[in-house]
Amino acid sequence: MKNSGSKVVIIGAGNVGSTFAFSLMKSGLAREIVLIDRDEKRAQGECMDLNHGAAFLPPVKIYPAGYEGCKGADVVVITAGSKQKPGESRLDLLQRNAGIVKEIVGSIVRHTKDAILLVVTNPVDIISYVTMKVSGFPNKKVIGSGTVLDTSRFRYLLSEHCRVDARNVHAYIIGEHGDTELPVWSNANIAGIKLSSYCPLCSRKGCSYKKDLHKIFEEVKNSAYRIIEFKGATYYAIALSLVKIVSAILRDENSVLPVSGYMENCYGFNDLYLSIPAIVSRNGIERQLEIELSKEEAAQLKASAQKLKSEIEKLKI
Repeated sequence: MKNSGSKVVIIGAGNVGSTFAFSLMKSGLAREIVLIDRDEKRAQGECMDLNHGAAFLPPVKIYPAGYEGCKGADVVVITAGSKQKPGESRLDLLQRNAGIVKEIVGSIVRHTKDAILLVVTNPVDIISYVTMKVSGFPNKKVIGSGTVLDTSRFRYLLSEHCRVDARNVHAYIIGEHGDTELPVWSNANIAGIKLSSYCPLCSRKGCSYKKDLHKIFEEVKNSAYRIIEFKGATYYAIALSLVKIVSAILRDENSVLPVSGYMENCYGFNDLYLSIPAIVSRNGIERQLEIELSKEEAAQLKASAQKLKSEIEKLKI
Protein backbone atom coordinates (compact mmCIF):
# COMPACT_ATOMS: atom_id res chain seq x y z
CA MET A 1 0.00 0.00 0.00
CA LYS A 2 1.40 3.37 -1.02
CA ASN A 3 1.81 6.32 1.30
CA SER A 4 -0.81 9.03 1.32
CA GLY A 5 0.05 12.70 1.00
CA SER A 6 -0.97 13.64 -2.52
CA LYS A 7 -2.49 16.53 -4.43
CA VAL A 8 -6.25 16.65 -4.96
CA VAL A 9 -7.89 19.34 -7.08
CA ILE A 10 -11.60 20.10 -6.64
CA ILE A 11 -13.42 21.82 -9.49
CA GLY A 12 -16.40 23.63 -8.02
CA ALA A 13 -16.52 25.31 -4.59
CA GLY A 14 -20.25 24.97 -4.08
CA ASN A 15 -21.97 22.85 -1.44
CA VAL A 16 -20.58 19.53 -2.64
CA GLY A 17 -17.07 20.76 -3.47
CA SER A 18 -16.55 22.71 -0.25
CA THR A 19 -18.01 19.96 1.97
CA PHE A 20 -15.79 17.43 0.24
CA ALA A 21 -12.77 19.72 0.79
CA PHE A 22 -13.62 19.86 4.51
CA SER A 23 -14.06 16.08 4.74
CA LEU A 24 -10.84 15.48 2.81
CA MET A 25 -8.96 17.92 5.02
CA LYS A 26 -10.10 15.97 8.11
CA SER A 27 -9.10 12.64 6.56
CA GLY A 28 -5.40 13.54 6.32
CA LEU A 29 -5.19 11.87 2.89
CA ALA A 30 -3.95 14.86 0.90
CA ARG A 31 -0.82 16.97 1.02
CA GLU A 32 -2.45 19.69 -1.07
CA ILE A 33 -6.09 20.55 -1.71
CA VAL A 34 -6.78 23.02 -4.51
CA LEU A 35 -10.16 24.67 -5.02
CA ILE A 36 -11.05 25.99 -8.48
CA ASP A 37 -14.26 27.90 -9.14
CA ARG A 38 -15.36 30.48 -11.67
CA ASP A 39 -16.41 32.53 -8.63
CA GLU A 40 -12.86 33.20 -7.48
CA LYS A 41 -13.93 35.00 -4.31
CA ARG A 42 -16.07 32.03 -3.26
CA ALA A 43 -13.09 29.69 -3.70
CA GLN A 44 -10.83 32.07 -1.80
CA GLY A 45 -13.32 32.42 1.05
CA GLU A 46 -13.78 28.65 1.37
CA CYS A 47 -10.01 28.15 1.51
CA MET A 48 -9.61 30.83 4.17
CA ASP A 49 -12.32 29.25 6.29
CA LEU A 50 -10.79 25.77 5.94
CA ASN A 51 -7.25 26.95 6.68
CA HIS A 52 -8.40 28.56 9.93
CA GLY A 53 -8.88 25.03 11.30
CA ALA A 54 -5.32 24.00 10.48
CA ALA A 55 -4.26 23.85 14.14
CA PHE A 56 -6.69 20.99 14.79
CA LEU A 57 -5.76 18.64 11.95
CA PRO A 58 -2.80 17.03 10.15
CA PRO A 59 -0.85 19.53 8.01
CA VAL A 60 -2.35 20.21 4.59
CA LYS A 61 -1.94 23.06 2.13
CA ILE A 62 -5.30 24.41 0.91
CA TYR A 63 -5.47 27.17 -1.64
CA PRO A 64 -7.57 28.58 -4.52
CA ALA A 65 -6.22 28.60 -8.06
CA GLY A 66 -7.04 28.76 -11.73
CA TYR A 67 -6.81 25.64 -13.88
CA GLU A 68 -3.02 25.82 -13.71
CA GLY A 69 -3.57 24.37 -10.22
CA CYS A 70 -4.28 21.01 -11.89
CA LYS A 71 -0.59 20.59 -12.70
CA GLY A 72 0.86 17.69 -10.73
CA ALA A 73 -2.54 16.59 -9.40
CA ASP A 74 -3.07 12.96 -8.48
CA VAL A 75 -6.86 13.26 -8.58
CA VAL A 76 -9.07 15.97 -10.10
CA VAL A 77 -12.62 15.88 -8.76
CA ILE A 78 -15.29 17.57 -10.91
CA THR A 79 -18.25 18.75 -8.83
CA ALA A 80 -19.16 21.88 -10.82
CA GLY A 81 -22.44 22.15 -12.70
CA SER A 82 -26.05 23.23 -12.42
CA LYS A 83 -27.86 22.08 -9.31
CA GLN A 84 -30.77 19.65 -9.47
CA LYS A 85 -34.00 21.53 -8.80
CA PRO A 86 -36.99 20.20 -6.84
CA GLY A 87 -38.98 17.83 -9.07
CA GLU A 88 -36.17 17.62 -11.64
CA SER A 89 -34.56 14.29 -12.54
CA ARG A 90 -30.81 13.91 -12.95
CA LEU A 91 -31.26 13.34 -16.66
CA ASP A 92 -33.07 16.70 -16.91
CA LEU A 93 -29.69 18.27 -16.09
CA LEU A 94 -27.96 16.61 -19.03
CA GLN A 95 -27.81 19.33 -21.67
CA ARG A 96 -26.88 22.08 -19.21
CA ASN A 97 -24.13 20.18 -17.47
CA ALA A 98 -22.68 18.46 -20.53
CA GLY A 99 -21.74 21.85 -21.96
CA ILE A 100 -20.29 23.08 -18.67
CA VAL A 101 -18.17 19.96 -18.19
CA LYS A 102 -16.82 20.00 -21.75
CA GLU A 103 -15.33 23.44 -21.05
CA ILE A 104 -13.97 22.33 -17.67
CA VAL A 105 -12.32 19.20 -19.07
CA GLY A 106 -10.75 21.18 -21.90
CA SER A 107 -9.13 23.43 -19.28
CA ILE A 108 -7.99 20.51 -17.11
CA VAL A 109 -6.19 18.62 -19.87
CA ARG A 110 -4.11 21.67 -20.77
CA HIS A 111 -2.35 21.24 -17.43
CA THR A 112 -2.38 17.51 -16.68
CA LYS A 113 -2.46 14.25 -18.62
CA ASP A 114 -1.70 11.99 -15.66
CA ALA A 115 -4.39 12.63 -13.05
CA ILE A 116 -7.33 10.40 -12.27
CA LEU A 117 -10.53 12.27 -13.13
CA LEU A 118 -13.35 11.66 -10.64
CA VAL A 119 -16.70 12.94 -11.90
CA VAL A 120 -19.50 13.90 -9.51
CA THR A 121 -21.56 16.24 -11.70
CA ASN A 122 -25.00 14.84 -12.56
CA PRO A 123 -26.22 12.95 -14.48
CA VAL A 124 -22.95 11.35 -13.42
CA ASP A 125 -22.93 8.29 -15.72
CA ILE A 126 -23.37 10.33 -18.89
CA ILE A 127 -21.16 13.20 -17.73
CA SER A 128 -18.42 10.64 -16.98
CA TYR A 129 -18.77 9.35 -20.55
CA VAL A 130 -18.52 12.94 -21.89
CA THR A 131 -15.44 13.54 -19.70
CA MET A 132 -13.70 10.40 -20.98
CA LYS A 133 -14.39 11.27 -24.62
CA VAL A 134 -13.41 14.95 -24.34
CA SER A 135 -10.30 14.35 -22.21
CA GLY A 136 -8.86 11.53 -24.31
CA PHE A 137 -7.76 9.88 -21.04
CA PRO A 138 -7.70 6.08 -20.74
CA ASN A 139 -11.20 5.04 -19.69
CA LYS A 140 -9.95 3.41 -16.47
CA LYS A 141 -8.66 6.82 -15.34
CA VAL A 142 -12.06 8.51 -15.68
CA ILE A 143 -14.35 7.42 -12.86
CA GLY A 144 -17.86 8.48 -11.94
CA SER A 145 -18.95 8.59 -8.30
CA GLY A 146 -21.71 6.26 -9.46
CA THR A 147 -23.88 4.47 -6.91
CA VAL A 148 -21.39 4.57 -4.04
CA LEU A 149 -23.70 7.01 -2.22
CA ASP A 150 -26.85 5.09 -3.19
CA THR A 151 -25.26 1.92 -1.85
CA SER A 152 -24.42 3.67 1.44
CA ARG A 153 -28.03 4.86 1.73
CA PHE A 154 -29.18 1.31 1.00
CA ARG A 155 -26.95 -0.24 3.67
CA TYR A 156 -27.95 2.38 6.23
CA LEU A 157 -31.68 1.81 5.71
CA LEU A 158 -31.24 -1.97 5.78
CA SER A 159 -29.20 -1.65 8.98
CA GLU A 160 -31.95 0.41 10.60
CA HIS A 161 -34.59 -2.08 9.52
CA CYS A 162 -32.60 -5.14 10.61
CA ARG A 163 -31.12 -3.45 13.71
CA VAL A 164 -27.49 -4.20 12.91
CA ASP A 165 -24.39 -2.08 12.29
CA ALA A 166 -24.44 -0.67 8.73
CA ARG A 167 -20.85 -1.88 8.33
CA ASN A 168 -22.10 -5.47 8.61
CA VAL A 169 -24.62 -5.05 5.79
CA HIS A 170 -23.32 -6.11 2.39
CA ALA A 171 -25.55 -5.00 -0.47
CA TYR A 172 -25.26 -2.99 -3.66
CA ILE A 173 -27.26 -0.55 -5.74
CA ILE A 174 -26.11 -0.83 -9.38
CA GLY A 175 -26.98 0.62 -12.80
CA GLU A 176 -27.70 4.28 -13.39
CA HIS A 177 -27.18 6.72 -10.55
CA GLY A 178 -30.78 7.74 -11.00
CA ASP A 179 -34.31 6.56 -11.56
CA THR A 180 -33.45 3.24 -13.26
CA GLU A 181 -30.98 2.07 -10.61
CA LEU A 182 -31.68 -1.30 -8.97
CA PRO A 183 -30.96 -3.16 -5.73
CA VAL A 184 -29.19 -6.49 -5.93
CA TRP A 185 -31.41 -8.35 -3.48
CA SER A 186 -30.19 -11.75 -4.62
CA ASN A 187 -26.72 -11.10 -3.17
CA ALA A 188 -27.60 -8.86 -0.22
CA ASN A 189 -26.48 -10.32 3.08
CA ILE A 190 -25.80 -9.66 6.74
CA ALA A 191 -22.64 -11.34 8.03
CA GLY A 192 -22.79 -13.76 5.11
CA ILE A 193 -26.46 -14.67 5.69
CA LYS A 194 -28.58 -13.75 2.68
CA LEU A 195 -31.45 -11.39 3.47
CA SER A 196 -33.89 -13.97 2.13
CA SER A 197 -32.74 -16.23 4.99
CA TYR A 198 -31.98 -13.58 7.62
CA CYS A 199 -35.29 -11.69 7.54
CA PRO A 200 -37.57 -14.70 8.22
CA LEU A 201 -35.37 -15.51 11.25
CA CYS A 202 -35.60 -11.98 12.63
CA SER A 203 -37.63 -11.62 15.83
CA ARG A 204 -38.91 -8.18 14.85
CA LYS A 205 -42.71 -8.11 15.12
CA GLY A 206 -44.88 -6.76 12.32
CA CYS A 207 -42.15 -7.12 9.69
CA SER A 208 -43.43 -7.94 6.23
CA TYR A 209 -40.31 -9.14 4.41
CA LYS A 210 -41.03 -8.33 0.76
CA LYS A 211 -43.23 -5.31 1.42
CA ASP A 212 -40.74 -3.69 3.81
CA LEU A 213 -37.74 -4.30 1.55
CA HIS A 214 -39.56 -2.72 -1.40
CA LYS A 215 -40.21 0.37 0.75
CA ILE A 216 -36.53 0.53 1.65
CA PHE A 217 -35.44 0.59 -1.98
CA GLU A 218 -38.03 3.22 -2.89
CA GLU A 219 -36.68 5.38 -0.08
CA VAL A 220 -33.13 4.91 -1.39
CA LYS A 221 -34.14 5.85 -4.92
CA ASN A 222 -36.07 8.93 -3.81
CA SER A 223 -33.71 10.11 -1.05
CA ALA A 224 -32.05 12.83 -3.12
CA TYR A 225 -35.40 14.23 -4.24
CA ARG A 226 -36.62 14.41 -0.64
CA ILE A 227 -33.43 16.02 0.66
CA ILE A 228 -33.49 18.60 -2.16
CA GLU A 229 -37.13 19.34 -1.32
CA PHE A 230 -36.32 19.75 2.39
CA LYS A 231 -32.97 21.60 2.33
CA GLY A 232 -32.17 22.46 -1.29
CA ALA A 233 -29.19 20.17 -1.92
CA THR A 234 -27.36 17.03 -0.81
CA TYR A 235 -23.71 17.31 0.20
CA TYR A 236 -22.67 15.65 3.48
CA ALA A 237 -23.01 11.98 2.49
CA ILE A 238 -21.72 12.51 -1.06
CA ALA A 239 -18.66 14.25 0.41
CA LEU A 240 -17.94 11.23 2.62
CA SER A 241 -18.40 8.84 -0.30
CA LEU A 242 -15.90 10.89 -2.32
CA VAL A 243 -13.37 10.63 0.50
CA LYS A 244 -13.79 6.85 0.33
CA ILE A 245 -13.20 6.78 -3.45
CA VAL A 246 -10.21 9.13 -3.24
CA SER A 247 -8.79 7.05 -0.40
CA ALA A 248 -9.03 3.93 -2.58
CA ILE A 249 -7.06 5.76 -5.28
CA LEU A 250 -4.39 7.55 -3.22
CA ARG A 251 -3.76 4.62 -0.86
CA ASP A 252 -3.84 2.05 -3.69
CA GLU A 253 -6.37 0.05 -1.69
CA ASN A 254 -7.90 -2.17 -4.37
CA SER A 255 -11.25 -1.41 -2.74
CA VAL A 256 -14.43 -2.78 -4.29
CA LEU A 257 -16.78 0.15 -4.90
CA PRO A 258 -19.83 0.53 -7.17
CA VAL A 259 -18.35 3.43 -9.13
CA SER A 260 -19.49 4.38 -12.61
CA GLY A 261 -17.04 2.94 -15.13
CA TYR A 262 -16.71 2.47 -18.86
CA MET A 263 -18.33 -0.76 -20.02
CA GLU A 264 -16.41 -2.95 -22.46
CA ASN A 265 -18.36 -6.16 -22.99
CA CYS A 266 -19.26 -6.20 -19.31
CA TYR A 267 -22.62 -7.91 -18.81
CA GLY A 268 -22.70 -7.67 -22.61
CA PHE A 269 -22.80 -3.84 -22.54
CA ASN A 270 -20.41 -1.59 -24.46
CA ASP A 271 -19.55 2.10 -24.89
CA LEU A 272 -21.35 3.61 -21.92
CA TYR A 273 -20.74 4.32 -18.24
CA LEU A 274 -22.65 2.31 -15.65
CA SER A 275 -22.22 1.52 -11.96
CA ILE A 276 -21.28 -2.00 -10.95
CA PRO A 277 -18.80 -3.12 -8.27
CA ALA A 278 -15.24 -2.44 -9.41
CA ILE A 279 -11.74 -2.73 -7.95
CA VAL A 280 -10.40 0.81 -7.49
CA SER A 281 -6.68 1.51 -7.03
CA ARG A 282 -3.97 4.06 -7.79
CA ASN A 283 -4.44 3.21 -11.48
CA GLY A 284 -8.16 3.99 -11.40
CA ILE A 285 -10.56 1.17 -12.20
CA GLU A 286 -8.53 -2.03 -12.25
CA ARG A 287 -11.40 -4.38 -13.03
CA GLN A 288 -15.19 -4.48 -13.00
CA LEU A 289 -16.85 -7.40 -11.26
CA GLU A 290 -19.83 -9.13 -12.86
CA ILE A 291 -21.67 -10.26 -9.76
CA GLU A 292 -24.30 -12.93 -10.25
CA LEU A 293 -27.78 -11.48 -10.79
CA SER A 294 -31.24 -12.98 -10.79
CA LYS A 295 -33.12 -12.96 -14.11
CA GLU A 296 -35.23 -10.04 -12.94
CA GLU A 297 -32.16 -8.06 -11.83
CA ALA A 298 -30.37 -8.76 -15.13
CA ALA A 299 -33.40 -7.47 -17.03
CA GLN A 300 -33.52 -4.33 -14.87
CA LEU A 301 -29.81 -3.68 -15.41
CA LYS A 302 -30.28 -4.07 -19.15
CA ALA A 303 -33.13 -1.55 -19.09
CA SER A 304 -30.97 0.88 -17.10
CA ALA A 305 -28.11 0.51 -19.60
CA GLN A 306 -30.44 1.03 -22.55
CA LYS A 307 -31.84 4.21 -21.00
CA LEU A 308 -28.34 5.65 -20.55
CA LYS A 309 -27.26 4.54 -24.01
CA SER A 310 -30.20 6.35 -25.62
CA GLU A 311 -29.35 9.56 -23.75
CA ILE A 312 -25.67 9.31 -24.78
CA GLU A 313 -26.68 8.93 -28.42
CA LYS A 314 -28.66 12.18 -28.24
CA LEU A 315 -25.46 14.06 -27.36
CA LYS A 316 -23.74 12.96 -30.60
CA ILE A 317 -20.25 13.18 -29.10
